[in-house]
Amino acid sequence: MAWGLLVLAGLFEVGFTTCLKLSESFTKPLPSMGFLVCAILSFWLLTKAAETIPLGTAYAVWTGIGAFGTAVIGIYFFGDPSTTLRLVFLVLLIGSIIGLKLVS
Repeated sequence: MAWGLLVLAGLFEVGFTTCLKLSESFTKPLPSMGFLVCAILSFWLLTKAAETIPLGTAYAVWTGIGAFGTAVIGIYFFGDPSTTLRLVFLVLLIGSIIGLKLVS
């Protein structure tokens, strides 16, 4: 259950970073509201997951999911570069997240 909450928290982190970009420095109301809602949900879910999962592991997984997801959104929707090395390191990041789950 806690791991599911943690994954969901990471997905909401991707949501708030995407809304942050779309809000154009909080000048657009709808993406700004999306940022606020996603950020609150993300931090709340992280807090709930950290009641069971060790804090360091929970935080590392949360930021890893957020970083990976945000990078993928950036590549597909915002034209961020997708160099071979960048993709290799994103795969390594996912491997690290899986490794943390396996050793927990």
